[in-house]
Amino acid sequence: MAQRGRPRSFDRTAALRQAMEVFWQKGYDNASMADLTAAMGLNPPSLYAAFGSKEGLFREAVAFYAETEGKGIWEEIAKAPTAREAVAHLLEATALAYTSGPEPRGCLIVLGAPQPECASPAIRDDLKKRRLDGVRILEERLERAVTDGEIPNHADCAAIANFYATVQHGLSIRARDGASRETLLSVAGCAMAAWDKLTT
Repeated sequence: MAQRGRPRSFDRTAALRQAMEVFWQKGYDNASMADLTAAMGLNPPSLYAAFGSKEGLFREAVAFYAETEGKGIWEEIAKAPTAREAVAHLLEATALAYTSGPEPRGCLIVLGAPQPECASPAIRDDLKKRRLDGVRILEERLERAVTDGEIPNHADCAAIANFYATVQHGLSIRARDGASRETLLSVAGCAMAAWDKLTT
């Protein structure tokens, strides 16, 4: 009788990494169960036993992405001595992370399911929330900069946060299109050149 459930040799971390790679390359909608089971080395019953559903697997893959490939981009914002350094780090770390592999990458959270007619509205909304959380983190850091006297209290923190989040998301798309590290760093530099104008 065929064994049901996941195999004894199942390595959850390795399987999640493989699933992440498939979702990262194809997006949620275009990643088929056949793609996922082949990459993970699991049969469908094993995958469902381990992760519950494609949605469950995607959520775990995104969390794994945030803890591994995406680590170090957003975490430093609160720690940076100034808001300017925080934003500069965000853009530079993004440019480096998105060009770290041999193939065009971009960000799984930005590119994974942006379509309004996504097969899973729950997945689409989860990724939207993660992106909006980034805007919120930036806005909170800018508001702290106002309190600290780094930028004037009439600065529009929401507008500045949205501007730099939009640049950061744009870097993801340019990276997916094959833009070089030098190109992305140049874009980051241009965006930072607007800092004084935006904050005064």
